[in-house]
Amino acid sequence: MAIANISIAAMYAAINGFLILVLSYNVGRHRARTDSLEPGALGDRILIRAIRAHANATEYIPTALILLLLLALMSAPVPLLHGLGAGFTLGRLAQAYGMTRAQHPNAIRFTGNLLTGLVYLIGSSSCLYFAL
Repeated sequence: MAIANISIAAMYAAINGFLILVLSYNVGRHRARTDSLEPGALGDRILIRAIRAHANATEYIPTALILLLLLALMSAPVPLLHGLGAGFTLGRLAQAYGMTRAQHPNAIRFTGNLLTGLVYLIGSSSCLYFAL
């Protein structure tokens, strides 16, 4: 059972890895456009938002994937793993898209934050439950 669960965690790790790759490409594309490594000096809001979207993903994705992997190793139920993995991935996609929007705050970014927070809360609580 744990091997199947690890495959679930691996799938969400791969999807979120691709998301970080896309966000990284987006930063590089905007940096090439402005030919600058110092976006603040130019005041390029698009580049700054691209950098923040990438940074935000790299801040949250590792911890969520560790929680998911630990739950998989503790043989957590498959619906829990998919619920957390899918909810987190949808939240990260919404957050990334919302971060690139000119208007802040916005509902898309809020939804991404909410889903991420819920996954952290449920995932952390579940890890504690299965560990004890």
